[in-house]
Amino acid sequence: MRRAGQKHGGCVVLRPVTATILITFVGVLCLLSFAMGSTQAKQGSRMPMLSVTTSDSHVKLSPEADNMIQETDAEAVETADGAQVVQDEAHNDTTEQIADSSQAAVPIAESVEPADEWETVRMRVTAYCPCPKCCGEYSDGITACGHKIRPGDVFVAADRRFAFHTEMVIDGYGNSQPVKVLDRGGAIKGNKLDVFFMTHQKALEWGVRHIDVKVRRTAASS
Repeated sequence: MRRAGQKHGGCVVLRPVTATILITFVGVLCLLSFAMGSTQAKQGSRMPMLSVTTSDSHVKLSPEADNMIQETDAEAVETADGAQVVQDEAHNDTTEQIADSSQAAVPIAESVEPADEWETVRMRVTAYCPCPKCCGEYSDGITACGHKIRPGDVFVAADRRFAFHTEMVIDGYGNSQPVKVLDRGGAIKGNKLDVFFMTHQKALEWGVRHIDVKVRRTAASS
């Protein structure tokens, strides 16, 4: 085989075919370099919205970005203010509810009526009727308290220490239901009672009895 080139005086002499290949290769490299440079130039011409300049570690924003940030901050402040207003209203409502419940919890003082108390007293119980034999000059059909006697009345004559209209329960008289003191008697003193009957015969039939009588006493009569 023959060599591609021959030396003549320290120079390399290339054959025409080899020279053509080298020239073509160099041209391709130039075209590729030019194409890459154009692509980089086009990419470099696109300006970003935010231009960042490094200077004393501060970031400088474009006017558009600055306006967006200011609007965002304003919206955040409005949202925070709205949340604070809602929180204040909720707190006020809770305070009012607590105040209302505290007022509702305070009991209203009510007037307390005196409690009735029954006292058992051993008494000598006799009987009488409205006739002159039993009542003498006071047999006018009106008791000492001004009560006009009517058929079917049941009541008792008692000592002055028992106020008029004091209720008593006497076993065997008035169906053992409470009856009231509506009369007095000259011989009725201390623990003595006279129960009233409409007829003298009924009074005689009662006779004389010693009975445990229940007396209702209230704060007004005690």
